[in-house]
Amino acid sequence: MHISAAEDLPVRHAVPGLRAALAARGAAVLAAPPGTGKTTLVPLALAGLALTGGQETAGRETAPGPAGKVLVLEPRRLAARAAARRMAWLLGERVGRSVGVIVRGESRPGSRVDVVTTGVLLQRLQDDPDLDGVGTVILDECHERHLDADTALAFLLDVRAALRPDLRLVAASATADTGPWARLLGGGDGPVPVVETEAALHPVDVVWAPPPRPVPPPHGMRVDPALLAHVAATVRRALAERDGDLLCFLPGVGEIARVAGQLAGVPAEVLQVHGQAPPAVQDAVLAPGTGRRVVLATSVAESSLTVPGVRIVVDAGLAREPRTDHARGLGALTTVRASRATAEQRAGRAGREAPGAVYRCWTRAEHDRLPARPRPEIELADLAGFALQAACWGDPDASGLALPDPPPDAAMDAARAVLHALGAVRDGRVTPRGRLLASVGLHPRLARALLDGAREVGARDAAQIVALLSEPPPRAAGDDLTAAWRALRRQPRPTDGHAARWRDETRRLARSLPAAADRPGEPARGGDDLVAGGVVALAFPERVARARPGGGGYLMASGTGAVLADGSALAGARARWLAVAAADRPAGSASARVRQAVVIDEDVARAAAAPLLETADEVAWRDGDVVARRVERLGAIELDARPLRDPDPELVRAALLDGVRAEGLGLLNWTSAAVALRERLAFLHGALGEPWPAVGDAALLDRAPEWLAGARRRADLRRVDVAAMLRGLLPWEAASRLDEYAPERIEVPSGSRIRVDYGGERPVLAVKLQELFGWDAAPRLAGGRVPLVVHLLSPAGRPAAVTADLATFWREGYKAVRAELRGRYPKHPWPEDPTTAPPTRRTNPRR
Repeated sequence: MHISAAEDLPVRHAVPGLRAALAARGAAVLAAPPGTGKTTLVPLALAGLALTGGQETAGRETAPGPAGKVLVLEPRRLAARAAARRMAWLLGERVGRSVGVIVRGESRPGSRVDVVTTGVLLQRLQDDPDLDGVGTVILDECHERHLDADTALAFLLDVRAALRPDLRLVAASATADTGPWARLLGGGDGPVPVVETEAALHPVDVVWAPPPRPVPPPHGMRVDPALLAHVAATVRRALAERDGDLLCFLPGVGEIARVAGQLAGVPAEVLQVHGQAPPAVQDAVLAPGTGRRVVLATSVAESSLTVPGVRIVVDAGLAREPRTDHARGLGALTTVRASRATAEQRAGRAGREAPGAVYRCWTRAEHDRLPARPRPEIELADLAGFALQAACWGDPDASGLALPDPPPDAAMDAARAVLHALGAVRDGRVTPRGRLLASVGLHPRLARALLDGAREVGARDAAQIVALLSEPPPRAAGDDLTAAWRALRRQPRPTDGHAARWRDETRRLARSLPAAADRPGEPARGGDDLVAGGVVALAFPERVARARPGGGGYLMASGTGAVLADGSALAGARARWLAVAAADRPAGSASARVRQAVVIDEDVARAAAAPLLETADEVAWRDGDVVARRVERLGAIELDARPLRDPDPELVRAALLDGVRAEGLGLLNWTSAAVALRERLAFLHGALGEPWPAVGDAALLDRAPEWLAGARRRADLRRVDVAAMLRGLLPWEAASRLDEYAPERIEVPSGSRIRVDYGGERPVLAVKLQELFGWDAAPRLAGGRVPLVVHLLSPAGRPAAVTADLATFWREGYKAVRAELRGRYPKHPWPEDPTTAPPTRRTNPRR
């Protein structure tokens, strides 16, 4: 055993306290910064295999161990393998003896400690909720808030409460924010103990190294090349200014490759570490180097891995987070600014072994504006897999799970809809098919594609395509998934890189298939495209897409528009149908952008997306009239439409009503009599209220269904007797007083019957001044409540005066009007006393 290495780990001083906490409560929170040994020494100590307080062990127990094996949960396969190797090295053994590792594609269990990924534990919990033979479970890096880790903790708390009260739980966090975890593990009994370990970190100088000119922020997956060039320049600068190995954090594999290409000639070995890196590279990064090294890494190196020799960190300040458009069924990673907590984690890697420095490629002011911590994955991710796990656990809506954060309602609704479409749940309960899908260890969509695809195209081809979907090929492979599949098949026996991982995953998936699922049958018509497209469409039926007429891109069955990316290899095929494997929606864009797809035909689309096929009678207002059709659709894609000869009258009426609401009441036959009656009724409703009916647009639209009986098309609306309908709104007592309260015409002293205008704010009587001689007052309307406004006109019919008090006008206003108009109209009478003069419609008689 490497005794000195174990004695140097600061966490050894916290082990007695951790044991005491577990003995008292059965659960505890361990707060230990990166590099203190929480991932490697604590599991060995709790299994009774490591040095604690200076005691020496050599493969034998020196302190009471638990009744059962210790499971260590890691969020990533790379971290799980690294932790198992480190623990075995501390014991002087090989992985698979005392310490084992179980991850997807690799199973070497140990006798005392197993390091597993959270996904592996979730599968074991579904099969064996008692966790037979396990005494302690350590959830490492729980602060990273991965969805599987949150789910595993919730299930373990259920197991401890109902089945295994003796099961010991440790939540290990690299941050000091331990209160929520202590309360969660304690449940109703109060918080569990928190055991803290002081970091043995050395001081780290912070160097603010922003780009010389402002760089546009990341957009989707795209990172501005100017920023990557600046990161490479900062790496060169740091190598010149400081000693030791350098660790550079970048958001993804593509950015790592680009920066590596710009570091040619640096006086150091350049290594690239990420979840897809070959095992040999991972081993080289985790072992001490013989010369100076530059390690370009994703977030995998933030806390789970220890890279020896690092004295310098260069931080690009970016991270990748999932984003899911639940309404469109699209999900993708997006590049975001890293949080302050993430930046501190990364900086700490420079001070594990000696004083170091971190070069941050942003300003101090920008740092202060960063979010405090990353958002939990449960708030951002596609929850279909989580919802299936919860349904298999017996809690379909996850309401009974002790989760650090509840799942968003909209995301859960979308996830349940997906599971229902896959046949995984019925009436809120998991089906046998759902349990089978969950057992495959893939997203439910991919599990469905594997199981159903094996029956359609054979197990081998289905496994190969699903393996390609579970870890998409590098972007350089282009957007033609069939071409990428052919390229992988042509490689004879790859040992490293994406091709090797694809072959390993293909073998794993083929082994996971039940024998009954494999039915090769005849070769699929159309060859590779239709084989691959059928499997892709089974995984993503709502992403089956048909070309829009006129070259306007594609329409997915989900209703989302889609376009091919610039330089697409699929553009030359001019395919009418596509099965879209991956797509994203750029910010501000109405259409999705196809990232990977396969050319298919309509038969494949119909077969794979059969649950989305429906034939329905459609009666709707379209293009200004009622359209009645029998329509066959594949989701939002219209496959066929035929005229409907005898549509349901109720559907017709509803369509007509939609048309009236959309285009307005002007579709009806508004004769002058109907318009005038509406204005009179509106006046009385405004002046007196009930029982006079409201006749505004909203009120009439509410009554419109009564008016549309018998109408079948737009032309029929012109035959509706609107005036009769309006009169029908009047109760009998109001109808009898309509002409009294709001007369259509009023007889003036000259004998003329003048129409009253009710179209304005107040009713108006417009009449020539000479016709009102001798009339000292106009009648009041609405039962005497509203005065009639009189517009006094000149002999030519032009306004001369306005009054609501005719007697006052004769006394005070007439004289001025007479003086103005008598010279202009000398043939008309202009008496000095209009109250006694006879009214007339004519000029003065000739002398």
